[in-house]
Amino acid sequence: MGRLSGKIAIVTGAASGIGAASARLFAEEGAQVMAVDRPQSEIATVHAGHNAIASFAADITADDAPKRIVAETLARFGGLDILFNNAGVSGRAFVEEMTDAEWDRVNDVNVRGMFRLCREAIPALKARAREKGRARIVNTASVMAFDTDYGLAAYCASKAGVGGLTRTLALELGKFNITANYVCPGAIYTGMTQGNFDKPEIREVWEKKAALRRLGQPIDIARGALLLASDDADFITGHELVVDGGLTLRT
Repeated sequence: MGRLSGKIAIVTGAASGIGAASARLFAEEGAQVMAVDRPQSEIATVHAGHNAIASFAADITADDAPKRIVAETLARFGGLDILFNNAGVSGRAFVEEMTDAEWDRVNDVNVRGMFRLCREAIPALKARAREKGRARIVNTASVMAFDTDYGLAAYCASKAGVGGLTRTLALELGKFNITANYVCPGAIYTGMTQGNFDKPEIREVWEKKAALRRLGQPIDIARGALLLASDDADFITGHELVVDGGLTLRT
C-alpha cells in the first residue's frame, strides 16, 4: 500500500520540473492527482496515459482559477486531502531598475496565487479532515526565503512571504487537523534553471557549494513534499523543510 493510498491531491505547476515529478510520485504512492498548470504549458499531454492523474489547464493568477481548480477536483474525485502549491516563477533585476510589472508578476504567482488557492481549498480540506482525520497543505518556497542574491528582491520577498503565509495557515488550521508546511529547495536542475546549469562553469560552482556535491533533481523535492503530505507528518506543522543537499550549511 502506498503512502498516499486513498488520498486526493492538487499539484500546481505540474507540467514540468518539481510539479511534474511530484504529481507522478504522489500517484505512484496511491493518490488521485489533479495536475494543474498554465494553458500554454504541456499540462494537457505530459501526464497522458497515467490513469491516476487528471490534467487541468489554469493560470493560478486568474480571478476564477481557484474556484475552477477546486470545483473540478471535487467533481472528478469527490474530495481533497492534499493541496500542494508548487507553481512559481522567478526573475532577476536590481531594485533600482525593477518595474512594477516585474515585481507584480513574481509576487502574483508565488504568493497571491498561492494564498487565493489555499483560501478556496480550505473548506474542502476541513471537510476531508472531519471525515478522514487529517488534511494537508504543502507549499514550495526556496532557500531564498531566508537567503538572497543580487537581483532577487522580488523572488526572495515572495518566498519569504510563502513562509509567513504557511506558518499562519498552520496556526489557524491546526485545530481542524490540517497541517501546513513548506519545502525550501536549493539549487535544483529544472526547466527554470536549465539555461544556467547547462553551462559547465556555472554548474560546477553550484555543485561544489553543496555538501553532497551535486545539483538537486525534481524528484528530490518531490520526496520532501511526499513526506509532508503523508500520514507520517501528522505532528509536523508550520515547518520549513530545507531540501538543498547541504547548500546552505556554509552561508
